[in-house]
Amino acid sequence: MDEIVAALGGRLRDLRQARGLSLEHLATASGVSRSMISDVERGARSPTVLVLARLATALGTTVARLLGEDRPARAILLRRGEQHAIDHPDGWQRRILSPVLPGVEFELIRTHVAAGVSIGTFAAHAAGSREYVAVESGELTVALDGAEHRLGPGDALYYESDRTHAFANPGGTECVYYTAMSVRSSGDDHRP
Repeated sequence: MDEIVAALGGRLRDLRQARGLSLEHLATASGVSRSMISDVERGARSPTVLVLARLATALGTTVARLLGEDRPARAILLRRGEQHAIDHPDGWQRRILSPVLPGVEFELIRTHVAAGVSIGTFAAHAAGSREYVAVESGELTVALDGAEHRLGPGDALYYESDRTHAFANPGGTECVYYTAMSVRSSGDDHRP
């Protein structure tokens, strides 16, 4: 685990420096404290999923890119054991199903959420970012800037993710859903 945390810290530092950001600027942009960012970069602390998401959003990238290295092959098989799975103590797991590809800011995610659990609110991505959510089982509430959309098995939702978005399972059984996310860099000023 120490090697994973150290590698994550190195990638975070490299991305921050490549974008010309100081620790203070990234802290302001992400809402994550300067000391936490410094600890993560040094491999002294392992961040939560929400902290990773805030840092990725502020850097105009994906959590997958923070967790993994670029894979330039034309076909990539990711066995279950190679996928990054992040367990949250509140009762949900996020499993990143997509590889990290050079120049591609895309994530395919499978999330399990226990009954009655709220995942929390994610910050807005850069303009032109978009997400697609599809529910496999259970119930899911997706709040976009506070406006709630309730989804059941087989339901899907598309939205421009340049707004806050929150996820919760209001039901009495586990929810499993997928998210496909295409993130624009904050430097991109065009829409798809």
